[in-house]
Order: sequence, then structure tokens, then C-alpha cells
Amino acid sequence: MFKTENAPDYTLLTVILSLVIIGIVMVYSSSYVWAEYKYGDTFFYVKRQLLFCGAGVAAMLFFMAIPYGTWKKYSKIILLVCFILLLAVLIPGIGMVRGGAQSWIGVGAFSIQPSEFMKLGLIIFLAVFLSVNQKYITSFKKGFFPSLILVFSAFGLIMLQPDLGTGVVLVLTSMVMIFIAGARLSHFFGLASIGIVGFLYLIISAPYRIDRITAFLNPWEDPSDTGFQIIQSLYAIGPGGLTGVGLGNSLQKHFYLPEPQNDFIFAILGEELGFLGGTFVIVLFMLLFWRGVKIALEAPDAYGRFLALGIVSMLTIQVMINISVVIGLIPVTGITLPFLSYGGSSLTLTLCSVGILLNISRYTKL
Repeated sequence: MFKTENAPDYTLLTVILSLVIIGIVMVYSSSYVWAEYKYGDTFFYVKRQLLFCGAGVAAMLFFMAIPYGTWKKYSKIILLVCFILLLAVLIPGIGMVRGGAQSWIGVGAFSIQPSEFMKLGLIIFLAVFLSVNQKYITSFKKGFFPSLILVFSAFGLIMLQPDLGTGVVLVLTSMVMIFIAGARLSHFFGLASIGIVGFLYLIISAPYRIDRITAFLNPWEDPSDTGFQIIQSLYAIGPGGLTGVGLGNSLQKHFYLPEPQNDFIFAILGEELGFLGGTFVIVLFMLLFWRGVKIALEAPDAYGRFLALGIVSMLTIQVMINISVVIGLIPVTGITLPFLSYGGSSLTLTLCSVGILLNISRYTKL
């Protein structure tokens, strides 16, 4: 039997709400210059972000109240809907192109990004699959290979948009779940060999990806084009020093760093709040990781453990990639920073995910 009358993990909830509040403040601070220039309204982005936050927090509380076992019953339907959305976004007239990727479906004045739904949908389905078939996971034919087919089918559809960043997060999250389930290292080594070749092909097949690699290796070779974004990001972080130039006083958001409220919001945070502000946000993410892993380890069943670890892995991988890009450790990938970056689909689905994690925290073994 499971004890269900526990309160949720309030430490985790506090961390989440703190990140959301910091996100609202930073979206406004980083976007008001662009918002005034593009829309004549300094509050344009933050008003929309507040709507996303309201919907997302409501969804989080809704998911927190629903027993996580409910999603197990509907995992196949959830995954099917996610695949249908990924196919629909590729249809001309339905899918919307932004930043060179056909990744959005318009819904009235707003839009949704199906790949964000797929990340959560695949985690739910894999949690069910791995909990039921964990005894077969050491078998390539019965456990490992079926998992790969599922993961790379989703990855393939995302790459048709194309959206390499989201695809990488989805694959890495899935691999973490499969590894934790007990898959053989020899299978991963074989997969890694194929993956390296495939990854190189994806880079070579798209000139803009090659440009991102060369810009990463030497951004100063083309400072006005391919290296522009990372140079401006470093220009933002560098002057921040220990305590920053002050909230709202960023120079780089004045048309130097393109759309700083999105993927590079951490650069503006580092400029305005300095090393201490950036460290505080990273510590909050570390607390989220710690509490998430603790919840997973104490979950009452294998499905709950895989589900919690999948959600925590997804968020941690996304945070690591985003911050690594911003500080110049890896090439630009186009990944949002969870809870902080501007965007409806990403924020709402992230809050839904942690809502499930909070629900798992309400269950303990008797």
C-alpha cells in the first residue's frame, strides 16, 4: 500500500516558485527595450509571460493533485497525440516557421511547440515501458532496441523541423532513463559509435550548423555574423563582475544581444546581477536536481522512479546545455533556460512536468 495523504515537497515547490519569479523579473528587465522598439509597449513580453506563468502554475497545481499513476493509464494515448502534433507541425499552412525552424502550431494569438509536448509524453511512456520491461532491458532485441526505435522516431520527426537542440535534450534524457533501467554498457558503446557518425552527418548536412561550430571555435573570425551572438553574450557576462551592473542596467539588451529574453536570458542576468546572482540561480537548479533525485529514490514503485528521474534529467540537461552555450563552453543550440526564458510552451510544459514530480513526492512506501 502507498500512503497518499502526505504534503508535497515544499522545498521543491519553493525552489520552483522562486525560479518562476526570477524569470518574470528577468524577462521584463531583458525585454523592455526590444518590446518598446517592436511593439511600442515596454510590458509586451512580460505581460504575455505573466499569462504563461498563470496558466503554467495552475497546470502545475492540477498535475500535483492528480495521482501520477493516472498518466500510466493514458501513456499510449499521450504519446500518440504527441506524434500526431509532430507530424502536423510539418504540414505547410499548419506549422509556423520561426528562426528557420518549422516548430510551432498557431492557436489564435498564441502558438504551441509540439516538440515540448513530446519531451514530457516520451518520458511518461518510457517510464511505463521500462518499469514493465526492466527485466528485458539487458537484451538488445527485447528491451534496448525497442526503446531506441521509439526515441529515434521522435528525434527524426523533430529533426525534420529542424530543431537539433530539443532533439538532443530528448535523446539524452531518454538515454539516462534507459541507462538507469540497467541497459548494458556495451549496447551504449555501440550506439555511441553510430551516434557520433550520425551527429557529424547532421552537422555537415546543414551549413548553418557548421557555422555554429566554427563560431564556437573562433567567434572573432566572423564577429558581425556567425560569432556575433556568443561574443555579445560574453560581453554581457564579463562586465557583470561580482555583483553586476544593477537590475535593469544592462547595456547588451540595447540591441546588441538579439532577443535577450529567450535563450540568452542568463547572459543578461549575469550582467545585471553578476557572479553572485548567476550563482544563486545555479544553486536553485542544483536544489531542484537534489530534491528531484531524492523523490525518485523514495518513489513507491519503479514507474514512479523512472518518471521522476526522467523529469529531473530533462530539466538538468536543458539547464546545463543552456548555461554552457551562454558562457561559451559549447556551440549555440537554441535551448531555453527552464522557468526563466520567455516562451509559453516551454514554461507551461516545464511547470506541468514539475507538477507531476510534486505529486510523486506525496507518495511514500508504508
